[in-house]
Amino acid sequence: MTKAQEVAFDLRERINAGGLQGGDALPSESQMMGQYGYSRETIRAGVRQLVDEGLVVTGQGQGKYVREDFPAVVWNWSTLESRSRHETAVEGRTAGDQWSSAVTEEGRAPRQDITVSIVEPPKHVRESLDLPEDGLAVARKRIRYVDNRPYALADSYFPQELVTGTPLMEPRDVSAPGGVLASVGLIQVKYRDEIAVRMPTRQEAELLALPAATPIAEHTRTGYDAEGHPLRCMVTILPGDRHKILYEVSTD
Repeated sequence: MTKAQEVAFDLRERINAGGLQGGDALPSESQMMGQYGYSRETIRAGVRQLVDEGLVVTGQGQGKYVREDFPAVVWNWSTLESRSRHETAVEGRTAGDQWSSAVTEEGRAPRQDITVSIVEPPKHVRESLDLPEDGLAVARKRIRYVDNRPYALADSYFPQELVTGTPLMEPRDVSAPGGVLASVGLIQVKYRDEIAVRMPTRQEAELLALPAATPIAEHTRTGYDAEGHPLRCMVTILPGDRHKILYEVSTD
């Protein structure tokens, strides 16, 4: 074991044992130099290992802190977008879209930053929506916060001709019993889900304030009508340190 590995091992053990807890500052470099008897560069190399592992994050200035755990949000994707689940939503108690309603029901505070624009969608979204190569989509992009912490990115894409003039063009929380699409006669009867696990892009990491070494799940859900026509493709970016995805699958 090198000297830097020794420093990393000792700090890691202190973190795992609870001697250093989430949000606690690590001892200063000078303090650790005195404790371990090693050079500043060795101390920095040891701490850098913990940053690369995601156990330690850099705060303002040069301070290093133990990474704080985010309370996990449990998503039951089997029922989250069930029309019947939301047809009886009580105005005020479950205000906002279905995601906001689910967070509120957990006793937590949801918030979303929403933008709406007409775009050339990413290739996999264009293919999911059966759009031509030059086809345009309405993109409803959201940064989702729980208790004022960024928790997820959710970008919904719709064929432009389907949603022009509907509330989905408004850059705010919108809702309707059974869902906004259903309220304008566009009823999703089937979903197709794809989940990829990967490291975030730089933009995703910045928008979600992700510490180093935080993987994300990319959940793509495409909704279809009774004739099999795609109505919506939603791409959700879920940081691995603050989400749990639950599915209930029938054996029929």
